[in-house]
Amino acid sequence: MKNNNYRKSPKVIGFIVLMTLTVSAFAAVPKRIITLSGPLTETVDALGFGQKIVAVDVTSIYPAYINKVPKVSKDRAISAEGIISFSPDLVLAPENMISKAIQYQLSSAGIKLVIIKQEYSPKGALAFIRQVAAALGNPQKGEELGKQTSAEVDQALSMVKKNPKSPKVLFLYARGAGVMMVAGKETSLDAIIRLSGAKNAAQGFSKFKPYTTESLVSANPDVILMFDFGYKSLGGINSILKMPGVMLTNAGKNKRILEMDGELLTNFSVRLGQAISQLNTKW
Repeated sequence: MKNNNYRKSPKVIGFIVLMTLTVSAFAAVPKRIITLSGPLTETVDALGFGQKIVAVDVTSIYPAYINKVPKVSKDRAISAEGIISFSPDLVLAPENMISKAIQYQLSSAGIKLVIIKQEYSPKGALAFIRQVAAALGNPQKGEELGKQTSAEVDQALSMVKKNPKSPKVLFLYARGAGVMMVAGKETSLDAIIRLSGAKNAAQGFSKFKPYTTESLVSANPDVILMFDFGYKSLGGINSILKMPGVMLTNAGKNKRILEMDGELLTNFSVRLGQAISQLNTKW
C-alpha cells in the first residue's frame, strides 16, 4: 500500500518531474561552442557563455577578447574538418552558410549544429536572441536579455523621432578600389539606414550590386557610408573624394563620407539600439 501511495502522491510526482527537467536542462548546456558569425558570437557572450566559445569565424571580432579565440579558418570558407578539430558539442551558424554535405559530416561526428535565422528588424533581433538562448539551453536568460535589448532599441528609435533629418545615404562596401559594392533593399545596411532615420539612396534593386560611377552620380547621396575597414582600404576621405563622380554628388561637395564599425552596423542583435543611436547622431 505504501508503495502505491508513494507512486500516486502528486507532490512526489511533481518532485520527480522537476528533478528530471533540471537534470535534462543541465545536460543540454553546451561546454564547447563554435560560433560562425559576429552577431552569434556577441549574443552567446551577452548570454554569459563566452568562456565556452572554443572557436569562431573570421568575422567575429567583438568583444575584444574574441580576437584571441582560434578561428575555424583563415577566410570565410568553412570545412567540416576545421570544425571537428575543435571537438565542439554545439555549432551555431547563420542561414545558408553550412552546406548539406558539411551538415551531414557534423551529424555523423555527433556534433550538434543549430542554424539561426536572422531578420533585419527590431523584432528580428529579439527572435535572434531567443533562438540562440534556446540553443544554449537557457531560454529564460534569452527572455531577460531580449527584454533589455528591446528597451534599448525603443529608446534609440524614440531618439530618432526627436531628431528627424532623413538624408539620402549610399552604403558603399569596399576592400580596396578593386572590390566595391552598393547595398540595396533586403540588406542589413538598408535596414539600419532606415531605422536610424535616413533614406537609402540606392533604389530599384535588392541585395548588393557592383559600384559604378554612373550609379553613384545618379543616386546623388547626401552621405556616403562605409565600414571602417573599407574606408581605410580606399585611403581615407581625401582619396575617396578623388574617386570618379564623388565630387558630383552632395556627399562629395559637402565632404560627407562617413565610416563606422562594420560589426556594430550589421549586428541586429544585442547592440542594435547602440547602432541606431550612433548612426543617427552622424546624420
